[in-house]
Amino acid sequence: MRHLLRIQIIFFTIFLIFLNERAFTQIKQINRAGHDNMPYYFGLSISYNNTTLHPSKDPRFLQYDSILSVEPGAKGGISLGLLATFHMSKRFEFRANPQLIVGGAKFFTYTLKNPLPTEADTVIQNLPSTIISFPMQVKFNSDRINNFRVYMLGGIKYDIDLASNSSARNAEDFVKLKKGDFGVEAGLGFNFYLPFVTISPELKISYGLSNIHSRDPDLKYSNVLDKLQSRMIVFTINLED
Repeated sequence: MRHLLRIQIIFFTIFLIFLNERAFTQIKQINRAGHDNMPYYFGLSISYNNTTLHPSKDPRFLQYDSILSVEPGAKGGISLGLLATFHMSKRFEFRANPQLIVGGAKFFTYTLKNPLPTEADTVIQNLPSTIISFPMQVKFNSDRINNFRVYMLGGIKYDIDLASNSSARNAEDFVKLKKGDFGVEAGLGFNFYLPFVTISPELKISYGLSNIHSRDPDLKYSNVLDKLQSRMIVFTINLED
């Protein structure tokens, strides 16, 4: 997770330097000067995200004789979304950003204590997901410097996992996840005002507050876990009118 965050920050910094140089070559021309006085505006977002599950082991974990250790992991995914931003004051804006998140499958790597002759020492349980997310955020904007501005944001979100398996009956020992998840998020972004569009790269971290684990004491890969909470790092490019 930390390695991925470092890579995203480096990419984010390179992207900002590129856009910053372009913005300052146009320092004498103020693009879209009346944009900040618009009562509302719309846009699109495209994101790369990495989602993992933060596990809390069951209090009786050491008493179980099947699982030695559990390690979470994740693969990157992408998301597409719509933006609707409403002007509140000189500094503050309210933003809604419904989006579809695909890919980014989560998984757990289990080390077995006493594997059967037909089993490997380690088992990977994949948990694919397709999420519809409904974030609502408040943006705090800095002063605009020519065609550049910095902003911070924070807010809440509610996610619906269309690939949730909590209702599956024939589970075959896999971990079950609930469909709904509530969380909070915070981030930092930059507005680059171009002649016809505003490009806004953004880095955001979100924390799920809900326990999305539908624990089943009869499943050996599920009963060793207590809570599962989502964690996400997101790099986004917003295109706003």
